[in-house]
Amino acid sequence: MVNTNSNTRLAAAFAAAAPRTALIPYVTAGDPSIQATPKLMHALVQAGADVIELGVPFSDPMADGPVIQRAGQRAIERGVGLTQVLDMVARFRVDNDYTPVVLMGYANPVERMGQEAFVRKASAAGVDGVLVVDYPPEEMTEFATMLDAAHIAPIFLLAPTSVEERIRKVGQIARGYVYYVSLKGVTGSGSLDVASVEEKLAQIRRHVSVPVGVGFGIRDAEAAKRLSAVSDAVVIGSKLIETMENAVAQANGGDTDAAAIKAASTWLGGIRQALDESAASR
Repeated sequence: MVNTNSNTRLAAAFAAAAPRTALIPYVTAGDPSIQATPKLMHALVQAGADVIELGVPFSDPMADGPVIQRAGQRAIERGVGLTQVLDMVARFRVDNDYTPVVLMGYANPVERMGQEAFVRKASAAGVDGVLVVDYPPEEMTEFATMLDAAHIAPIFLLAPTSVEERIRKVGQIARGYVYYVSLKGVTGSGSLDVASVEEKLAQIRRHVSVPVGVGFGIRDAEAAKRLSAVSDAVVIGSKLIETMENAVAQANGGDTDAAAIKAASTWLGGIRQALDESAASR
């Protein structure tokens, strides 16, 4: 059965967030544990998440920094693959039919499952968007068409190095939103140059009609507030996962899942408050 609400959920989430900047946390499926992931997703929604990006663990995550790599490796050691990730989305959907869930990962797991089978299973689970890091838009037309037909948004990365032609191609097939990588390098690295981000977003918006989220390098409320002035959404992953790692380490053998979830939701709540304050002051 095709999930006819998928693109509707993404559009509704961005509409409901306005005039605030949407908040999109990224977490790795299966970290801090398989059973904790749906609970973590619910807690992030309660803390103010408008969309959730759920990372699909992969053994060769070339675009991920060390924090997300560690989370992915922990999940893989727990036996988490694409099938288990879709199961987690389905469990989340039992109690939440309104928050969009976007899967972010690499082509290999999708190819192993088969594109048609993946689209069918992702739709049934309640996935709203898919961002495959190593599917270039030039090679994704057929897959994007399959996703779109199943009401799943094909989402793409753009970077400071993206040329006009790449941006134009992404603008033709992207749905939901576009994820702008604000820094060169891997996730969680570098420092932000908001003026450069604003300049690049102006170029992107000449070709892209969907919202533009900005991620990579957002590690505190101040950085989130600065970017919120120029973007439609902020995407935060590495710092959120690092916060959970620290909470687990400090749990001293106690309930590590509960510690991780509490730390993540508390930290994200602070980001949500900062974004709301920024919107109120504009």
